[in-house]
Amino acid sequence: MTNAAAHPDRRAEWDALRDAHLRPRDERPASTARGVHHVALLCRDVETTIAFYQGLLEFPLTDLFENRDYRGSTHFFFDIGNGNTVAFFDFPGLDLGPYAEVLGGLHHLAISVAPETWARLKAKLDDAGVAYQHISGSSIYFSDPDGTRLELISDPLGHMYGSDVL
Repeated sequence: MTNAAAHPDRRAEWDALRDAHLRPRDERPASTARGVHHVALLCRDVETTIAFYQGLLEFPLTDLFENRDYRGSTHFFFDIGNGNTVAFFDFPGLDLGPYAEVLGGLHHLAISVAPETWARLKAKLDDAGVAYQHISGSSIYFSDPDGTRLELISDPLGHMYGSDVL
């Protein structure tokens, strides 16, 4: 397969989709959603996950209780700002296997932080030896202890790389 075949020029398709579906901001209806209540992820070890998300990334643990759907499983939450949380389940006794990025699954979770916080957290990742891809001066990608891909982005909510996305 040639590079051109692997990466076709789809600009005309995207233009047609924008023309058919994208409306100017002042013509868009309000969303029916209030926001993301939580994103639920899996983890192998509760203590390791708390150390990573609360200790390293500085997302406060907000609650921890038994999962109502699986006895002995922990369901716990971290505050990621603006009333949004990221939640985790452990499933003791089940072999969850390694994280896998699959079609229909999670590609990555992008979390916006202030620029000064982004710089501090990037330095903490360096100090902890967490490998990351530095995409730009405002975006880094890395994996949590279970392999879930995360992005820390210092662009404000609703903006990405200098453009409005909301």
